[in-house]
Amino acid sequence: MTAGPAGAKSFGAKSFGAKPLAAFTRGVVGAALAARGMSESSLIADWPAIVGATIAAYARPLQLQWPPRPEKRDPEAPTGAATLVLRVDGAFALEAQHNAALVVERVNAHLGWRCVDKIAFRQGPMPPLKPKRAPLSAPGPAAEAEAREAAAGVDDETLREALTRLGARAIDRASRRTAAADGDT
Repeated sequence: MTAGPAGAKSFGAKSFGAKPLAAFTRGVVGAALAARGMSESSLIADWPAIVGATIAAYARPLQLQWPPRPEKRDPEAPTGAATLVLRVDGAFALEAQHNAALVVERVNAHLGWRCVDKIAFRQGPMPPLKPKRAPLSAPGPAAEAEAREAAAGVDDETLREALTRLGARAIDRASRRTAAADGDT
């Protein structure tokens, strides 16, 4: 048995411990994105943060179109920049054209290099973005007291407070479900 990275225990070739979700999804999502020229999945995942909520509501990245590479080229020669293909809502097409330079600038800043030099637009219907979840309401005083009592035996103050917050939300949520179920019958 040997200690692996970040203190994970290793028995022979296998390592035990938590792995990031990206380690499992890269193979599944990577192939689909690579078919569209998107080697960087964060372009899709972080789209609203990259271009802003207004543009993201009406324009989404479809693919990166890379220029063809000549058969005989200098391996040291830089490759040409890509064209970012965006699906845009028909009513937003003119606004998207006006914001094209801003989108190119933000995408390149996000990727960290001059990857995109122009944008091509494909008009079509846009499914709505998933709305952000509303912040959770504070648990009631009864749930807070019950959770504090349940976590009283924990010595570490930081852990005790975290367990109290978690427990209060769980107790409050369970009591709301019970009340809703009683009201439905």
